[in-house]
Amino acid sequence: MIQLKNSEQIKLMKEAGRITGEALLLARDHVRVGISTYELDKIIREHIEKAGAKPSFLGYAGFPASACISINDEVIHGIPSRTRYLEEGDIVKIDVGAFWRGFHGDSARTIPVGRVSAEAERLIKVTRDSFYAGIEQLKAGNRIGDVGSAIDGLVRAAGFSTVKRYIGHGVGRELHESPDVPNYGTPGRGTRLAVGMTLAIEPMVNIGGELVKELPDGWTVKTADGSLSAHYENSVALTSDGVINLTCIDPEF
Repeated sequence: MIQLKNSEQIKLMKEAGRITGEALLLARDHVRVGISTYELDKIIREHIEKAGAKPSFLGYAGFPASACISINDEVIHGIPSRTRYLEEGDIVKIDVGAFWRGFHGDSARTIPVGRVSAEAERLIKVTRDSFYAGIEQLKAGNRIGDVGSAIDGLVRAAGFSTVKRYIGHGVGRELHESPDVPNYGTPGRGTRLAVGMTLAIEPMVNIGGELVKELPDGWTVKTADGSLSAHYENSVALTSDGVINLTCIDPEF
């Protein structure tokens, strides 16, 4: 069942989103050659807890860290490690959630480490642009398929592939709520959008094919063909005044 949020609940979600977005910005500012993914996770956790919130991911279905940190061909759900260090030319995906006064924020970015290839830069930009293409379709009366079709259409036009095995979702009192929000779809099909919906929209885009594989750790997901992957996510609210981006602190990021 879809849980529509009222204005007071959306205010609480904006605060959870602010904490989430700030944690991502702080992580971005610490991304550098030689830092471990464990250290990035520690920075994120300390910020969230200092703000009086809890990391949404820590312990979620047994996940052992506060952030998912995935590098290069890792799509999502990478586990931070004391022995994994960022290298020049990497692209690192950082996915963060914060739980504050009963509500979650959920957001992710792909960040270049030092100088990256032109292809990697374009992948990051296309993934971000596809999110905003989806947001343009987020209007009461439209359908979930309108959002997914806009995302996938932009990705395919760029010559990349949209991951279809993993999708966006509703977000609120639970980290994952109804409805599902695929990053592909058919215009005019799917759940009808309504005021009060709060959604985590999160395109995952591969330079190569769309297929992915899960590693034996039970969490990390990689591209099946070893190609680079990028991820961009925000939690958003559909209101009578339009869309509120709950987790984006810096419009350029």
